[in-house]
Amino acid sequence: MKTLTSGEIASYCDVNLRTVIRWIENGKLKGFKLPGRGNNRVLVEDFIEFLERHDMPIPDSLKGDATPSILIVDDEMPVAKSIQRVARRAGFDSYIATGGFQAGIMLSQHEPKVMTLDLSMPGMDGYSVIDFTREQSKYKDLKIVVISALDDISLERALEIGADASLQKPFSNHDLTMVLEQFMSM
Repeated sequence: MKTLTSGEIASYCDVNLRTVIRWIENGKLKGFKLPGRGNNRVLVEDFIEFLERHDMPIPDSLKGDATPSILIVDDEMPVAKSIQRVARRAGFDSYIATGGFQAGIMLSQHEPKVMTLDLSMPGMDGYSVIDFTREQSKYKDLKIVVISALDDISLERALEIGADASLQKPFSNHDLTMVLEQFMSM
C-alpha cells in the first residue's frame, strides 16, 4: 500500500499545500489521517483516480504504480490456480473469481488488462460475462481469453460475441504464456 503526503501531491499538481488539504477535507480527494499528529496520506491509486477524474496528467513516476493485472474466472479452483501459476511465472499479478457475479465485482475493483474466462460455470456462465463486459464502455480495452473444455463450436461462439482469444482445456502452459504476454504488452 503506497501512499503520498499532502506535500508530494502539492508538488505533483503544482498547487499550494493548503489546496491539497482542502481537497481532502472537502472529499474531492480520498485520503486519511495518520494517528497521532494527524498528517494526511493518500493512496497512490486514489490520487491517480482523482487526476483522471479531473482530466489532469498522471506523472510518469506514478504510471508504473498502476500495474496491469489479470483476472482469472473459473469455478474450478485447481484450474484457476494453475492459470495463476502460469501468470505469476510470466511476471503478472492476478486475481481469481470463482463465478460470473464475483467476476463483475472484481472487474470494477481491480480493472485488469486481461481476463481469462471459463464458459461453463454455475449461475452466470462465461457467455453472460462476455456480454456484460462488452456492454460496458469502461471495459472496451479489456482482453478476454476464453479457456474452456467445451467443443470448438462453443469456443467459436465466444469469439463471435466478443472474446479476443480461446484456448482448449487442457491447455499448454506455453500457449497460455504466449497469449498472456501478447495481450499484456498491448
